[in-house]
Amino acid sequence: MTWLLSAGILFTFTAIAFVIYRWGNIRCIGVTPVRTFTFIAILFTSGLDVGLIMFPLTEFAGYANVAASPEYGFTNPLAIEFGFWAFLIWGFYFLTCFYFCVIEPRVKFFDIPWVKFINNIVIIGTCAFTAYLLLSNLPWYLPELGDGETIIGSFYLIVFMVIAAAVYSSTSIRYVRILSLSSTWLFLGLIAMMWANAFLSADSSVGEFFTTFAMLGDYFGNIQHFVLPINDYHEFYLFWWFAWSIMIGQFTSRFVGGMKTYQVLLAMMVFPSIPIAIWFTVLYYYSANGLDTSGFYNLAMVIVGVTFVINSLDSLVRLYTDNLNLTIERLGKLKYVSFNLVLLCSLTLLFQLDFLQIQWVGAIALGLIFSCFGYIMLTQLQTVRAIERSPKENKIDFTKIELAN
Repeated sequence: MTWLLSAGILFTFTAIAFVIYRWGNIRCIGVTPVRTFTFIAILFTSGLDVGLIMFPLTEFAGYANVAASPEYGFTNPLAIEFGFWAFLIWGFYFLTCFYFCVIEPRVKFFDIPWVKFINNIVIIGTCAFTAYLLLSNLPWYLPELGDGETIIGSFYLIVFMVIAAAVYSSTSIRYVRILSLSSTWLFLGLIAMMWANAFLSADSSVGEFFTTFAMLGDYFGNIQHFVLPINDYHEFYLFWWFAWSIMIGQFTSRFVGGMKTYQVLLAMMVFPSIPIAIWFTVLYYYSANGLDTSGFYNLAMVIVGVTFVINSLDSLVRLYTDNLNLTIERLGKLKYVSFNLVLLCSLTLLFQLDFLQIQWVGAIALGLIFSCFGYIMLTQLQTVRAIERSPKENKIDFTKIELAN
């Protein structure tokens, strides 16, 4: 499937360039606009999951082992980790956010029944994969509860409670702002706490931190290496990002609060990358200096990771239930919560059994992207050419989020 992924990446960046050229100065307004900081918080915490917290410490050593993986030899492990998680690939989210904010209300491709069905399969599958990532990483981060390798009953219980909390929070959109801002501040607090511990434990200096941070410059000097898949593991990441791209664009487009298109692109590529860069620098400093994170610091990372999972699942559950008309108004709160809880727990177990792969989900998402482009070219080209603004019915009213159910 490498050819499909490569074609999707090249198409995406070409489409971004066209969007900026054609509509770069129009104001993007969603159906429930929020202020810029809140929008960035929603984007950051909805567009990332527990992998951001839990993967890096397990991956740095692999990226450093160029004897086993010579394809990583062009740069350092910190730059590779950043390249897998930040900057360039957030353009995927920008493209879909702009599409759902400005273009989709006119062409309504995702209202076509078969498209809506497949799109929601992608959303539900990615929800379950997010919960599976939490489950599969808990033994490494909480070895005190087991042997550090085996998934035990306590870990299943934690994931069950996380899914239940996310499903319940999805019952009201007012929780989005609370969850997103809380997750953002918790993450920033975790960064500060772990940096302070490294500063005291290793008798380090501020200069050493900035020296480590400067290693990220290698990413920008070698950015061309991150466009197409470096190897199978990078391919896994890129499919994972595409699996998220449509749903995150669909969700975040609701909250764009009047920024111009080029400003949305900058906001989505730059602002999330800054805390990611700082976080990865702190973690790489721990890894490079052999600093121990067991106990309290691993627990703190799990807590922040859990809030990220709740936030992400909340967004995605609300999205697919709205799309499929499986709303509280139709089902009632008890049936709504029970149905989604059983569905997501069951699919999480299927990922645990290797019955499902996120690469398949990403490939389906790419199929939808190409199908949407074909649909526009064949039936909606004149409609899209005529677009000069966001839909007229979308007004900047920051009180809507408070009044929404």
